[in-house]
Amino acid sequence: MLTLLRQPRWLGYVALATIFAIACCLFGVWQWNRREEALAAIERLESNYDRSPVAVAEAIPDPAAFDPAKQWTPVVLEGEYLLDEQLLLRGRWRGGEVGFDVIAPFRTTEGTVFIVDRGWIDQAPGAERPVTDPATPAGPTTVVARLRPNEGDIPGRGAPEGQIASVNLPAIAEGIDGDAYVGAYGLLVSEDGAAPDDVAIATRPVLDEGPHLSYTLQWFVFALFGYAAVAWGMREELRGDAPPPKPKRERRSDADVEDDILDRA
Repeated sequence: MLTLLRQPRWLGYVALATIFAIACCLFGVWQWNRREEALAAIERLESNYDRSPVAVAEAIPDPAAFDPAKQWTPVVLEGEYLLDEQLLLRGRWRGGEVGFDVIAPFRTTEGTVFIVDRGWIDQAPGAERPVTDPATPAGPTTVVARLRPNEGDIPGRGAPEGQIASVNLPAIAEGIDGDAYVGAYGLLVSEDGAAPDDVAIATRPVLDEGPHLSYTLQWFVFALFGYAAVAWGMREELRGDAPPPKPKRERRSDADVEDDILDRA
């Protein structure tokens, strides 16, 4: 095989196998990183979801920033909803049906506005409106919500007036007077100690790490296939170049010789 590796043709095959192996390893590392991200998301959920609520200013000291490690942390807010600034988040699925999430800005007693996703409401058949209007409470209210990061904008998706396609916090804050939290918003847990009746609040998500570990192992195994194919090709070529085996001389017994003599006689 070392003789073949001196030939440019086989050196090219080895180079192609190396490029293929590098690509497979990169995909394997990518799948491994995705698994690490999934495990981190599971850890955040398990660590934060059932914690006791803390003041929103304590969980988010800077309204313009958000620490991803704080996701799912319950926060408590005191103030009132800005009913005139309420929006409908379109295209949200629940139990196999499409509807809206009710997005309600909430002005805290400190004067800062925090965006609350109050929950899901069904969409009227064939209409761009919910079946019923949300009954968001007016006046002083105490809200508990779990933190979620800003969704940002979704390119190519629009919405009619009064509706939005995603929770893009900076865009929502542009139409609200005063400072607003633009790094995170909250999924409603309760209002004045009870779950609302007009919407279906978000339930605890079920997270798993997915098949990323098996995909990682598969990509690393694939990386070896290129070299295995080159080795097999070299072996087959060496077999074809080998001289044919010499015929084996058969040893004959005395009886065989006597039989030949008698046959010729």
